[in-house]
Amino acid sequence: MRRILLHGHFWTIAPWLKHQLRAPPLPPSSPFSVNVDESPAGPVRLLGRVRHREGATSILIAVHGLGGTLESHYVVEAAAQAERAGLSCLRVNLRGAGGDGADLYHAGLFSDLHAAIASPELDRYERVLVIGYSLGGHIALRYAASGALDPRVRAVAAVCPPLDLEQSVAAIDQPERWMYRWHVLSALKEMYTAVASRRAMPLPVREALAIRTIREWDRRIMTPRFGYPSPEAYYSSESAAPRLRDLAIPSLIVATEADPMVPLDTVRPALEAYPRSPLLDVQWLRFGGHVGFPQTLSLGFGAAPGLESQVIHWLQGR
Repeated sequence: MRRILLHGHFWTIAPWLKHQLRAPPLPPSSPFSVNVDESPAGPVRLLGRVRHREGATSILIAVHGLGGTLESHYVVEAAAQAERAGLSCLRVNLRGAGGDGADLYHAGLFSDLHAAIASPELDRYERVLVIGYSLGGHIALRYAASGALDPRVRAVAAVCPPLDLEQSVAAIDQPERWMYRWHVLSALKEMYTAVASRRAMPLPVREALAIRTIREWDRRIMTPRFGYPSPEAYYSSESAAPRLRDLAIPSLIVATEADPMVPLDTVRPALEAYPRSPLLDVQWLRFGGHVGFPQTLSLGFGAAPGLESQVIHWLQGR
């Protein structure tokens, strides 16, 4: 078991480190933007990068995780694999990510994804496929179960998603996960500082920068920002697990037993506690980290090895 856990840490950190040292090249892309009206601050603008591949009738939308951006290593890898699969690709920043200072996002805020899909710039596509990572995967699942799907959306995939927000926050706030918590909070604080430079926020920046846990972040910033009475009410209201029975399109969850950020004992009980739609496919991996996997990985989907290659093949097959 110790070997498996060490494997999880390695595959969480190594792909991130490799990307910091040398990010892979991507084909040319264009700036993307769309307005979203649903925000406590009024209309906000989402930004992204879109690659319109000539002749493509399908587009992949890649959604980053908590504290991530469209430049995160896993999002870039998804874009690279979409290119190899003949798909167009939109890498979208959730509101506030990437330093645009628009507002903050939360775990159930699928209106950003909905707005991106409904953008006039995507009108040319007959089919839309979605891959979300970590919290982005949670948002993709919430969208797939929302009952407000764009009819062109054919399938979604969630890689290493939290499903029970209460249990997931309790896990990442444990002392032994301090490194991952610090990494996420650092990115959230950077985002908060950018937003606070443009508009009034629930907490002075100085106090926000002193926060040390995700639950405290949610209690002092997210709940007043979005009108929840408590972090626990936020987690209960927005968790994806109770909504998995409402999935309206084929949906894939890929989870690993060695995930050090969204651990096994938070995901498996959530899957077992609630009814699931027959449209849901769950793939458990023994090895791999949080949104990072060996390049030789196969899910048995008949595609080239590698997580993104396998998942995109699954999405296309729906």
